[in-house]
Amino acid sequence: MKIPLTVKVGPVNYDVVEKPFIEIDGNRNYQGACCYADTTIEILEDISAERKPDVFIHELTHAIFYEAGFEEQDEDTINRVAKVLHQVINDNNFKE
Repeated sequence: MKIPLTVKVGPVNYDVVEKPFIEIDGNRNYQGACCYADTTIEILEDISAERKPDVFIHELTHAIFYEAGFEEQDEDTINRVAKVLHQVINDNNFKE
């Protein structure tokens, strides 16, 4: 799966960037993040190429839920939806 440089979620364009570290609330133990205020999806640059699409879809799912009006999100729900969404994208050969 090719990860885009930007992705449109509802009316908002999110930039997709790779970073040397992802910090949330002073903790750097993250592989990705979705920053709603900055409209960015961040992916840790030194994770494997095989893992990056999974992280991207997870963070994209956060953006989808946020733009749909779910400002409070349960991480377990995001994990479950993201895993199925990733599988749907892979199994149906969507164009890159």
